[in-house]
Amino acid sequence: MGSQWENFLCNLGEWRGSFTGVSAAGELLESTPSILSLESDEDDRLVRFRLRRFGPEGYDAEPIHDMAQDYRSLGRQVVFFDNGTFCKGTLQVSPGSEFGAEFGFVDGDRRHRLVQLHHSDGSYKQAVLIREFRSGTDACEQPFCSPASLTGEWQGEAATISADWPEPTRSQSSFRVSLTAASSLQMNSVVGSEAIDRSITLQNDRLGIVPGEQTSTLQWLPDGGFLIRPDRVTHRQSFVVEAGWLPSPDRLIRLIRRYDASGAWQSATQVIATRS
Repeated sequence: MGSQWENFLCNLGEWRGSFTGVSAAGELLESTPSILSLESDEDDRLVRFRLRRFGPEGYDAEPIHDMAQDYRSLGRQVVFFDNGTFCKGTLQVSPGSEFGAEFGFVDGDRRHRLVQLHHSDGSYKQAVLIREFRSGTDACEQPFCSPASLTGEWQGEAATISADWPEPTRSQSSFRVSLTAASSLQMNSVVGSEAIDRSITLQNDRLGIVPGEQTSTLQWLPDGGFLIRPDRVTHRQSFVVEAGWLPSPDRLIRLIRRYDASGAWQSATQVIATRS
């Protein structure tokens, strides 16, 4: 197990991609091309970050947004796993403050990132999907995620990092997805001793409703991604946010971020699974 910093270094390189807004209804909004670079210096003790975003003219024009930052350390709000995959977000949900979480998946020459945003009253706002490809490679985008993409039995290993202990706890994980009717999907997830069963009513090819004490929504995404998020977050009730990505048809990476009943970030889990 590498250190958080060593895991961060798995993201080094130049990544070309795009930022695409995704509405609460699952509609794809405006998309802007991007180039993100992470370069190491001082024997890997320093990482130089630069993000350029471009207008409709694309990469050949001057960027409409150019931001640079140097990193020598990492904050508590972000955790990195062995393969460079990471999860970060708000540490404490509080009244009148916006809530956000980012899920960053890494696999070879691909990165698939998703930012989840909520308004200051806790209601869901939108997501931003970031599809990135290592410059100079032939890495390609995955198909739009769907119930058929996930249906089946998945087995793998989970690594959980808690808010008060940076070393991961490892456990076995299983994930079963089945269509129980034309518009009904069952998801059964086991991570260590934690089991979550979800009965999802599919609304269309973009959304599903997850009923319960706190209603959540499943969003299907381009590039083999999906998001399960509460329709509202609050500091008075525990909740879970989850994103997943299929870097290939039979390989699944899930990121799960948990908040307790006071709205405090509790832990983050990465699950890497293959279809049985």
